[in-house]
Amino acid sequence: MTTRPPAGAEAPDQARPLALSMGDPAGIGLDIALTAWHQRAEYALPPFVLFGDAAPLASRAHALGFGALPVEIVSDLREAADIFATRFPVYPVACPVPVVPGKPDPANAPAVIGAIEAAVEAVRSGAARAVVTNPIAKAVLKAHGFPHPGHTEFLGALAETRFGASNVKPVMLLASRELSVVPLTIHIPLASVPAAISKEAIEETARILHRALNVDFGIPEPRIAITGLNPHAGEQGTMGDEDERIVAPAIAALAREGLAVTGPHPADTLFHAAARDTYDAVLAMYHDQALIPIKTLAFDTGVNVTLGLPFVRTSPDHGTAFSIAGTGAARATSLIEALKYADAIATRRESAKRRESANR
Repeated sequence: MTTRPPAGAEAPDQARPLALSMGDPAGIGLDIALTAWHQRAEYALPPFVLFGDAAPLASRAHALGFGALPVEIVSDLREAADIFATRFPVYPVACPVPVVPGKPDPANAPAVIGAIEAAVEAVRSGAARAVVTNPIAKAVLKAHGFPHPGHTEFLGALAETRFGASNVKPVMLLASRELSVVPLTIHIPLASVPAAISKEAIEETARILHRALNVDFGIPEPRIAITGLNPHAGEQGTMGDEDERIVAPAIAALAREGLAVTGPHPADTLFHAAARDTYDAVLAMYHDQALIPIKTLAFDTGVNVTLGLPFVRTSPDHGTAFSIAGTGAARATSLIEALKYADAIATRRESAKRRESANR
C-alpha cells in the first residue's frame, strides 16, 4: 500500500480556496499554474488562488499559446470559488523588475518570499485551506540574503512566527501512488549526514510520519520501513556501526510504543515492487537515499508534503527548470497532484476537527 490522495473524505469547504505561491517567476511555476487552471475541469481541481504577479502570468499565457488570460485580481479570497470556473484568480504580489522566462533575477526575490508569506498568512487567517508552493531557486534567494536552506525550513520558521508554534520539526514527505518516502536529513552535505543522525531524531520523525499517515492519509495502522545508513545496513557492523548503534535501537523503541516499524533495511533492496507492498512509507537516512527511488518511479507525479506544520503544505516534486520556462515543455502533472493532495489532506483535517468538536 502506498500513500495517495485519500478517497471518500467529506466534501471540502469550497468557500475557501487553496493558496498557490508563484515560486520563482522566471521558472516553470507560472507555466504549470496556467496549465493546471486550463485543465481544472478535466481534473476536477479545487479552486486555487495564485499569490504572485498577474503581469508575467498573462505574458506567459501568450507565450504558451493560451491567448488572453482572464485574470481576476482578488483581495477577498472567498471570491475565488465563484470565479474559478471562468477566471484565473490572483492575489497580487508584485515583482520589482520585469520577469524574463529562464533568467532569474535576485531583485525579484522579495516577491518570491512575499508570495509564500502571504499564502501562509491566508491559511493562518482562515481565508485559505492549504498552501501549495511552486518551485523556488535557493541560489537566487540566497543571493538576496535568504537565510534558510530551502522551502521546508522557511515554512517551519513561518509556523513559529505566524502561528505561534514552538519546537516545530518540519518533515519532508515525498508522496506518490507508487512510493512514499521521508528523508531523515535533508539539505546538508553527505559528509555531514552520519553526525546528524540520532536515535531521538529517528524516533521523532517516525512519530510525525505515523500520525500523518493515520490522520492525513486515512491509513488505520500505518507501516513504516526504516532504512539503514550504510551499505547492507552495516552488515552487522562490518560496514559502519551506526545502524546497530543508532538506527536499530530507535526502531526497537518505536516498536515498544506500538508503531508498526521495521528495519534497519538495506536501501538497495527496499524499493522494488514486492518490497513496496510491505509498507506504506519509508523513512530513509538522507536526501538522495529517499529521493532517487521516488523520482525514478514517479518523476512527474510525486508530491512534496511537509509534515509537522500547523497548516497543510504541498508542492510539486521538481525544481524551477529555468531551461524550459516559457517553452511549453513543462508538465503540470506534479502540481495537479499537489493541488489534489492539499485538498484531500485539508479535508481530512477539517473532518477530524469537526469530529473532535462534536465529541467534546
